Amino acid sequence: MTQTISKEEARQLFEAHSALVFRMALLLTRSRTLADDVVQETFIRIFQKYHLYDPAKPIQPWICQIAMNVTRNLLRKNRWQVLTHLFPNTSDPFSAEEIVVQTETQKELWQLLQKLPQKSREVLVLRYYAELPLQEIAVILDIPLGTCKSRIHTALGLLRKKTENGVLQQIIKGGEM
Repeated sequence: MTQTISKEEARQLFEAHSALVFRMALLLTRSRTLADDVVQETFIRIFQKYHLYDPAKPIQPWICQIAMNVTRNLLRKNRWQVLTHLFPNTSDPFSAEEIVVQTETQKELWQLLQKLPQKSREVLVLRYYAELPLQEIAVILDIPLGTCKSRIHTALGLLRKKTENGVLQQIIKGGEM
């Protein structure tokens, strides 16, 4: 499987999937700047490792897996830099909340998601935003299917406790975040 990617294929791949990668990264990092970095690094890795991609499988889960790994590594690196004071902890001039959410219900949902632990946020973003099946989420996160189901159940339980006006139903039925 030594396939290379042409310039045109790379452009099409980027145009088709960069928005999804950006939105996932924005929801997980809460920073427009970091989300841009995630998109750039994700596609660099995709193009470098394209020869490892199995064309018999769907490409979106493979891209999501790379994006998730890049996001985790970037968050880990940034946490370490903040802890060691290697750079000042500055916030974006545009908050992720202002960019992603517009209605009151979406704002409430955004705030609730940001209060969840990282692992809970990851599974919800992949399941209800990227609309990936549980089996693919388990592969992307490198966890057993049962653990994936458990994390979603736990995350939804946490959201149920925090919401009273049906925001959770919006996530489950509409998949919008």
